[in-house]
Amino acid sequence: MNPAADPATGAPPVIELREVCVDFGTRAAGLFRRQRLRAVDRVSFAVHRGRTLGIVGESGSGKSTAAKVLIGLIEPSEGQVVFAGEAVRRFDAATRRRLGRVVSVVFQDPATALNARMLVRDALTDPLEVHGIGTAAGRRARVSELVSLVGLPQSVLDAIPAQLSGGQRQRVAIARALALEPEVVVADEPTSALDVSVRAQILNLLLDLKRELDLGMVFISHDIQTVRHVSDDIAVMRHGRVVEFGPGARVLDSPSQDYTRTLLEAAPSLLHPPRSSHTPPTQNRNPDHHG
Repeated sequence: MNPAADPATGAPPVIELREVCVDFGTRAAGLFRRQRLRAVDRVSFAVHRGRTLGIVGESGSGKSTAAKVLIGLIEPSEGQVVFAGEAVRRFDAATRRRLGRVVSVVFQDPATALNARMLVRDALTDPLEVHGIGTAAGRRARVSELVSLVGLPQSVLDAIPAQLSGGQRQRVAIARALALEPEVVVADEPTSALDVSVRAQILNLLLDLKRELDLGMVFISHDIQTVRHVSDDIAVMRHGRVVEFGPGARVLDSPSQDYTRTLLEAAPSLLHPPRSSHTPPTQNRNPDHHG
């Protein structure tokens, strides 16, 4: 079997990184000589429909840079991005547009990810118009469907982001990521800007959507316990390299690397508040005013 194939079904990945490196040039003060900074070093992983790959590591470990390669925002210095079974040769506008139909992204902070002056209705309609999808009536129906899908009332369509709570804004961002019916969603620290009371709702929403829509998902976080909650497979990154990889239960219950053990011991979960105020994760299709 192809080592990148889904271990359960044997299906090929939607998208794959093979030995990808990303170099950035830095210039020492007062000198013209450029010094190379390798942000991602020989990283390989595959993303399959219906499975979540968790990527965990400290700030500066290269996890978000690797994700930007995956969605076509950064071109690798070395290695290959394999999409639909073929290596991507050029990272031009046409390729990024093609990738954008299949791989979408939910960013960390919905307050900055959404246009502050744009109605939610227009924010959700925009990707459909850019890609020329559907008629005007069809786009209106799709936008209505999207807000229901993420557990929001239709009334939010006529709101601007400032009129919504942080959790509601992140639900809008998730709805926008789903507008083009992608096969993979990259969620880059999607709960770290939210109140603790809302984080479990958003995580459970992402899990529900993965199951219902058979999505592949890449979940990026520095909180290894949150990654445990959502991931089928886990890649632990340090200094631009994947230092441990495998099924989530194996990586986190029997880690082979001291660095993974350190992350497990050092980082309290962002999913749960302190015990005195702990509230179990709840169903998320009917969010309260915090969500």
